[in-house]
Amino acid sequence: MATFLYKLGRLAFRRRHFVALFWVALLTLVGVGAANAPAAGSTSFSIPGTEAQKAFDLLEQRFPGSSADGATARVVFKAPDGQKMTDAGNKAAVEQTVKELGTGSEVTSVTDPYLAHSISKDGTIAYAQVAYKVPGMELEDSSRDALEEAAQGARDTGLTVEVGGDALQAPAETGTTEIIGIAVAAVVLVITLGSLVAAGLPLLTAVIGVGIGVASITALASTLDLGTTTSTLAAMLGLAVGIDYALFIVSRYRGELAEGREREDAAGRAVGTAGSAVIFAGLTVVIALAGLSVVNVPMLTKMGLAAAGTVAVAVLIALTMIPALLGYAGRKIQPAGTKPRWLGGGRTKKKAGTQEDGPKQAKQAQQAKPNMGTRWASFVVRRPVAVLLLGVVGLGAAAIPATDLQLGLPDDGSQPTSTTQRRAYDLLSEGFGPGFNGPLMVVVDAKSSDAPKAAATEVSDTVKDIKGVVSVSPAVFNKAGDTAMITVIPDSKPSSAKTEDVVHKIRDAGADIRTDTKANVVVTGSTAMNIDFSQKLNDALIPYLALVVGLAFLLLIVVFRSILVPLKAALGFLLSVLAALGAVVAVFQWGWLAGAMGVEETGPIMSMMPIFMVGIVFGLAMDYEVFLVTRMREAYVHGEKPTEAVVTGFRHGARVVTAAAVIMMAVFAGFIGSSESMVKMIGFGLAIAVFFDAVIVRMAIVPAVLALLGKKAWWLPKWLDRALPNVDIEGEGLRDLDDDRPKDEDRELVRV
Repeated sequence: MATFLYKLGRLAFRRRHFVALFWVALLTLVGVGAANAPAAGSTSFSIPGTEAQKAFDLLEQRFPGSSADGATARVVFKAPDGQKMTDAGNKAAVEQTVKELGTGSEVTSVTDPYLAHSISKDGTIAYAQVAYKVPGMELEDSSRDALEEAAQGARDTGLTVEVGGDALQAPAETGTTEIIGIAVAAVVLVITLGSLVAAGLPLLTAVIGVGIGVASITALASTLDLGTTTSTLAAMLGLAVGIDYALFIVSRYRGELAEGREREDAAGRAVGTAGSAVIFAGLTVVIALAGLSVVNVPMLTKMGLAAAGTVAVAVLIALTMIPALLGYAGRKIQPAGTKPRWLGGGRTKKKAGTQEDGPKQAKQAQQAKPNMGTRWASFVVRRPVAVLLLGVVGLGAAAIPATDLQLGLPDDGSQPTSTTQRRAYDLLSEGFGPGFNGPLMVVVDAKSSDAPKAAATEVSDTVKDIKGVVSVSPAVFNKAGDTAMITVIPDSKPSSAKTEDVVHKIRDAGADIRTDTKANVVVTGSTAMNIDFSQKLNDALIPYLALVVGLAFLLLIVVFRSILVPLKAALGFLLSVLAALGAVVAVFQWGWLAGAMGVEETGPIMSMMPIFMVGIVFGLAMDYEVFLVTRMREAYVHGEKPTEAVVTGFRHGARVVTAAAVIMMAVFAGFIGSSESMVKMIGFGLAIAVFFDAVIVRMAIVPAVLALLGKKAWWLPKWLDRALPNVDIEGEGLRDLDDDRPKDEDRELVRV
């Protein structure tokens, strides 16, 4: 592989015009496609195989035209202090508002609080339910404007009016923190690579890669039913890995220049060695993201595959466009160890008739003074036990909050208190009880029953006797009279464990009712869907973890030709992901540093978070493992002792891996400013996970374990060594090229 990539790198360096034109043309093509593509509608949310989904599908079939997936709005009214909603003036204001709400072209129905008896017992709070023909994200702006204007008109009469539901659902906003994250990444690149030109290459290629990925998602959004979160996740990961992959190749290129190689040869060797690591690192990320398909939730599958495609584009761009841009940059990119001009480099006066080259100066400087990576690795290999214990205990302490992990999905109750949706949620809880915001829909399929109405009555009577149920509405039958809907209000809020118990009790009672009446009883509604979704993700976590870690373990065995090194990598990942989950619980559930993170409301952790953390963090963790340990493996294969190989790996890789981790943390942290709670939580979780994995696991625990294992770390059974393909990630095949290469003292510098 190293030889093939070496040739690819040299070809891209020589044919840089063609390579650059190809990627720019592709970006233009998908950009035009995205601009002309139809607007994406609301992402359908389905959970195949769950009871809530089966009930939802049954309602679609038996109650045609009911717009079960249509947007809804609850306009909540509260009378001024000392007044009632039944007072003549307040009643007239509400009736006028209901009349205005019913005039919308997308409105299917509006309930009058006075006819539907939707007034609180104390008479101070009432609500009108508005149903729409289309989902919330597909509503016309005119419909949203009409809803807000009607609410404002009622406010002008002195009433407190708030609007809940998904009709006012707005696209997420990321704010300025995303731009700050990219700015931090740029500063780190300049410091690491020593020049604006070198720093600009990873940023440029990452932006092009993300542009291609996100534009492709936008172009296909309507056709493949892709939501806004899909493109956000793809942009987040594509930007992070795109910068990192390019950084590793540019850094290796500067290192090859420091060895005195010509620029074209250096570009080929950088792609042949660091490029091999990029491919395998990218493969682990793609495996982790594509593996989300095993969860069998279409939304997660689409998000994972779209992000995996963006990462694959980042790998291809790093392997081809980076060497092409290196050819354009020429001598503006200096060898590693050469001081940039803005730090005083290039000012040494030279004697006439002599030519001191940068590579020799850089090499002498490296030999004269060990860098920070060398000093740190030397410290760790001298005290491996202490460093290992400190790292494991620290991560274990950070993981403690994860033992209190509570899963759920966000609703209006998790919105900031400044939003009208949250205030409407609180008013409904105040007037009708906390369970009113999460009603359960019990569907009675009595098609096989001899007495459908009697079966529905038995269901209602049974549900009324269940502890935790406040009220049960009369059964509403379809036109055929074989299916009934019953609305059940629990006494607890939608995300509470008590509500989940009520759902399970209703389902358990349905089994006995089926035996007596031959009627099938199923529970659905947003609350039941959330419960089933959380359970499905929990059930899929272990199989997903086994699949992703198993495939990546086999891949790393091929890369490192070792059993213990991949095993150590997997165990280190588990430590970092558990610690990251603990930090997420501490901030978003317990409220630690919630203000600093912009978290206005704490609550259960989103159900998708653990499986996202496992998948994405594992892929990113293996990035650092591959980039850092391949240099150690390269040194060991070339004859160094195990501890010397660890130090060598850190001498060449610690600086760039640290820079890559800081960049990735900055990019992920930039999404903490998003107004969408899911994006905010994922951004924080990934940023803190990268910190734990890159700084503690890869920089401390990994060298400590390798120092303790010694030669055993690279042990591989002979039969397995013969069976495994030789991918030559260390660039051993490139050493043969050195035989034909002139010695440093006999060769002339080639200006490019």
